[in-house]
Amino acid sequence: MRHEVTPDDTAAALGSGDVPVLATPRLIAWLEAATVRAARPSTGAGSTTVGTAVRVRHLRPTAVGGAVEVSAQAPADPTGRRLTFQVRAVDDSGELVATGEIERAVVDRDRFVAAAAGQVSDR
Repeated sequence: MRHEVTPDDTAAALGSGDVPVLATPRLIAWLEAATVRAARPSTGAGSTTVGTAVRVRHLRPTAVGGAVEVSAQAPADPTGRRLTFQVRAVDDSGELVATGEIERAVVDRDRFVAAAAGQVSDR
């Protein structure tokens, strides 16, 4: 998945810093989106995945107008409900921007949404 960095993607815009470069939270969101796509073969009817852990090293800045290609490698032999993805982002010059792991859990979608809704109504 290729993303071009816009002013809305910067640390200054997201409040995670005061510099006009790709914000780590935005980068992590893009990496998570790649894991969602990569997880699809591991989910059956009625199930989805939810993020449970993020370990990402943001290694170099990307300026507005620059682009990064994000990817997620699914586990070779997934077992159980936990999936650990190897993630990375590379800029247009071929330099590694980020690397890490993102874990997702396979859940029953309706049951998960109902549980979340119950938490909100209990407040």
